[in-house]
Order: sequence, then C-alpha cells, then structure tokens
Amino acid sequence: MTQKLRIGYLVPQFPGQTHIFYWREVQALEAMGHEVHLLSTRVPPVGLIAHSWSQDAIARTTYLGEIRPFAAAAALARLLPRGLAGDMLREGPGFARDVALTLSAAEALRDYAEAHRLDHVHVHSCARAALVANLARRLGGVPYSLTLHGPLSDYGPGQRVKWRGAAFATVITRKLTDALHAALGDNLPPRMVIRPMGVDTEVLRRDTPYQPPERGRPVRLFSCGRLNVVKGHQDLMSAMRQLLDQGVDVRLEIAGEDDAGGSGYRTDLEAHLRRLRLQDHVKLLGAIDAGEVRDKLLSAHVFVLASWHEPLGVAYMEAMSCGVPVIGTDAGGVRELIDDGHDGKLVAPKDPTALARAIRDLAQNPETARRLAEAGRSKIERNFRASLGAETLVEEILRARQG
Repeated sequence: MTQKLRIGYLVPQFPGQTHIFYWREVQALEAMGHEVHLLSTRVPPVGLIAHSWSQDAIARTTYLGEIRPFAAAAALARLLPRGLAGDMLREGPGFARDVALTLSAAEALRDYAEAHRLDHVHVHSCARAALVANLARRLGGVPYSLTLHGPLSDYGPGQRVKWRGAAFATVITRKLTDALHAALGDNLPPRMVIRPMGVDTEVLRRDTPYQPPERGRPVRLFSCGRLNVVKGHQDLMSAMRQLLDQGVDVRLEIAGEDDAGGSGYRTDLEAHLRRLRLQDHVKLLGAIDAGEVRDKLLSAHVFVLASWHEPLGVAYMEAMSCGVPVIGTDAGGVRELIDDGHDGKLVAPKDPTALARAIRDLAQNPETARRLAEAGRSKIERNFRASLGAETLVEEILRARQG
C-alpha cells in the first residue's frame, strides 16, 4: 500500500483564472488518499477569481506573503553565514531583492510545515515562490520540488540556487527540459521528470457527437486564454475580419481577463475590436468559471488559440478533451501536444492570414473537423489526464524520501 503523504502545495496568487489544472491535481492527490495543504503567496486580484471552487480554495489556503521585518531580519542573520551571502553576491542585486521580499514568507512556510508535520512542499512555479521554499529548507524546513511551466527567463533571478536545492523537478515539455540543461547544467536536482499538466477527461467530455459547421450557418469559434499580447487574440480578431470580408460568417467568443482584472491589455483589445468593426461578431467574456468554459467548448465548432509563445497549452487540452477540433500556433512546445493534420491544425504565430485560411478550411470540410475532433480526444485520454501528474508527484516524493 502506498504511504500516505502530507504535501504542501505552493502556487503563487492562488486561485487565479488559469489555475484549474492545480485544483484538478489537488483533487487527484486527495482521491489517492494524501493530505494536501494549499499554500500561496497572496490572493489574486478580484477580477481574476472566477471559478465556482475559488472561494472554497481561498478558505483552505494559507497565504504566506505578509512581510514581517523582524522575522525577515532574524532569518537573514541565520542564513548569511550558511552560504546565502555568497549566493547573493554571485546572483546579483535582483536576487538579493527577491531574498529580502521572501524571507518572512520562508520563515512562515518553515513554521507551517513543522506545525502540520508536512513531508514535502511542491512549488508550481520557479519564481519567488520557489525561493520561499528554498529559503525555508535552508532554515531547517522540509524538502521541496519544482515544476517548470514555461521559459526559465520568465521566472526571475537566482535559478541556480532554486534548482540546486530542490529534491527533484518536473518539466512540462522536452523542449523546456533541453533548454534547462543548457542553462543550468550541474545546478539541476538529481531527478528531472518530463510530466505535462493534464485535464479531467471525465468532466471534459461530450455526451453527444460533435457537430461540424453547417453550410449557410455561422461558424462558432471559441478561444480561452489570458488577455495578454502574447496570447495573440489580436491576431485572431484580424483573421476574423479577413473571413468576414471573404463572406465566411463567423462568431468568436474569448474567455479570459488581463492580469490587472480588466483595466490592462483588455482596453487595447477592445480598441482593436472597434477598429476592425467586429462588435457584432466578437465577444470578450472576461474570466469565467471552468464549468462555463466547458459549456462554451461543447457548443463551439472550432477552438482557436493564436499564441505567440505557448509552453504547451492547457486550453488546447481542454478543447481536445471535449472533442472539439483545435487550431493552434507552432510556437513553444505546442508541437509536443498537437500533431499538425492528425489531431489538430498548426499555423505560424503572428500570421492572421494563415489563421483565417485554417479556420475556413475546417469550416468547409466537416469530415476533417470530425476526424481531428476524435483524434484529439483520444490523445488527451492517453497522455494528458490530470491524474498522471498527481501520480508522478507522489512517486517522486517517495523516491526522494527513500534516498
């Protein structure tokens, strides 16, 4: 029988609009009989708290982000003689600033882990949350591990320190793993596992067969992703304008909000929408609940995400799991998820014309749309179930504990 673990599960600004994967993984860990303690840095902005489970998650999450100067100073005094001074000199002023900002959270994490007898802390980030776990470990806390979800350059300074102290790490793609070895070399932990995030294939499934677009009826498109320039929503809108000008009747809904809760990049997209005269054809839905995302997917003819860079893409997985044909961009690690022409379509990023062509081709070829929908669902069932991530995490924690 598998040993039951007490796992600290640390996610920055939890629960945010894109955090459904973490919630699924927590549920999978608990279904396996493990005790999960939700930890975070701080509560996300109100506009990004969108899920039906968000308030339950907030109620059971311990937030570590309060800065306590006296606790931080005491922790610093203990750590400087134990190698932190050298790390700060080698990693530079940005790392030293991050240390100052995370010391009190590290002390809080160590105390929490001791009080609740945690066996391990897993950090779903390589930014400051990873430094919190690293410093807590150096203060006498429990072992920790990391997951890399995107390019290392996105996660700030001190990566050698964060990774060198970890018991193990998981990385979501082969491409990111190769880049990590090139960047950090001997500073990596003893175990590195490629494990993509996954989705709940039992919830995200069809009860009725997929129906492709009908001739003479609007083509329903759905997209889901943060309102950020790198998600390419502006390119998808430009493709919409081209399709309408070509006589293809299309409707698009975009779920997601900007990181400011609606006052940031959303305003740029709204201006772009007005310039293209798309007010009757494109709707920005804001951050919506996972159940509503599922409903939108099941009613869509095609899912499209035009990211300039995507490490892998949970949104693609959700659409494929729901048996919806997907169109994505050949950017980042998406090719490790979507096999162009077999279980989805890939186009070059930043190319609205190619995007419009791919949408039109699917709209005009219902058998192709059906084939891609079926193949996408099969791939997600085989390789991208949420439970696989939970199983890997438990296996690696037990392996690390056994030495």
